[in-house]
Amino acid sequence: MDRINYNNRLFKSISNSDNGEVGSQTVFYYFHNLDVVTGTYSGGKIAFGQIMAKVLDDDSLDMRYQHVNTSGEIMTGKCLSTPEILPNGKIRLHEKWQWTSGDFSEGESIVEEI
Repeated sequence: MDRINYNNRLFKSISNSDNGEVGSQTVFYYFHNLDVVTGTYSGGKIAFGQIMAKVLDDDSLDMRYQHVNTSGEIMTGKCLSTPEILPNGKIRLHEKWQWTSGDFSEGESIVEEI
C-alpha cells in the first residue's frame, strides 16, 4: 500500500462545527517529513496558526494545533484527521477535534486539498 505524502499540499475548510473558528477562507499549508506533519494556516477568523501531527499507521494524523484569532486570543486544541482519497486523487480530511483552551468543547470539520 502506498503511504500518503502530505508534503507541500494546500487544504481549505469545507465544513466545521459552529464552535470552531476555522472557516471557508482558512487555508492550510502542510509539510511532511518522516512520520511528522507540520503546517501553518490563516484566513477568515485566523490571524496565524500552526499544526504539528504524528502520522499514524493508517495515514491519519494525530494533531495538535494553536492559533491566534483575529480577536487576538491564543487558542489551542487537538484533532484526529482521517484521510479519504477522492476520485480526482485529492485528499479530504475528516476531523474530530477538541479545544484544549477556552470551553474545551468538541467538534467535527472537513478540509479538502485545493
